[in-house]
Amino acid sequence: MGFRVFVTRRIPEAGLELLRRECSDLHISPHDRAATREELLRGVAGRDGVLCHLTDRVDDEVLAAAGPACRAFANYAVGYNNIDVAAAARRGIWVTNTPGVLTETTADLAWALLMSVARRIVESDRFFRSGRWDGWGPMQFLGHDIHGATLGVIGAGRIGQAVARRATGFGMRILYCGRRDVPEMQQLGAVRVELDALLAASDFVSLHVPLTDATRHLIGRRELGLMKPTAYLINTARGPVVDEVALVEALRDKRIAGAGLDVYEEEPMPTAGLIELPNVVCVCHIGSATEATRSKMAEMAAMNLLAAMRGEVPPHAVNAPHSS
Repeated sequence: MGFRVFVTRRIPEAGLELLRRECSDLHISPHDRAATREELLRGVAGRDGVLCHLTDRVDDEVLAAAGPACRAFANYAVGYNNIDVAAAARRGIWVTNTPGVLTETTADLAWALLMSVARRIVESDRFFRSGRWDGWGPMQFLGHDIHGATLGVIGAGRIGQAVARRATGFGMRILYCGRRDVPEMQQLGAVRVELDALLAASDFVSLHVPLTDATRHLIGRRELGLMKPTAYLINTARGPVVDEVALVEALRDKRIAGAGLDVYEEEPMPTAGLIELPNVVCVCHIGSATEATRSKMAEMAAMNLLAAMRGEVPPHAVNAPHSS
């Protein structure tokens, strides 16, 4: 008898094909949107495993609804702040993620945002398309240089390191902050400093921390006030790491030069006033959105789920169930 699995939203075929080989009952949500609470509670019931997404709030109620047969919730993401990991462990349920595979792709996106906002690419594109451009002018769309500038990396894990590696090609001075020295960063010539010093010295600040109680609103009104008026904030981590109301105020009042955002505090809704600002580039949580990366994530999530349902330790577990 094969496994019974619920996929809360369709993923690339590479992952679904792996599941089909070992599942007798594979239910994939037919909706191209996040599952509603009712759909989630109903969909997980009686399943051996669930492949879920960051948009699914998996709390103890959902874990209980899955029932005693459930072995794992495989998150289709590197982050897992949407899941009550401790509650899952108490119920003997594995939680897994998809680390590593999206590192380089997300670093690429961070740099795309950095370059776009610093050189006013989106503003210029909109102006050109509007038909208002009447030819070259010496004062049009003046931005800020990237080469030789100072990059501050907050969170020196895999993605933060990948962003810093790219900075060496631009001859940038690199600062980073974290709880410990990171040899990989030091090999790049990066200097570890405290958060306040990094914010005050950096021309570009790029966020790469997980969302925890300690990092929620890590960047707020005080921290934005420490940044240079010519500096830019880049966020490809998690939206609530930044106090978005404070960010809108800082951008509107030109207390910082601009921001590039892939994530938002209350996705998919932006904070009031954000999208009206010309000095922010906003994209739709596409940090890992390439065909190759999303397909690999699908394979990893499926393999994690299958391993747990077979009674094996999944390759990318983030908890240790008390009974498994």
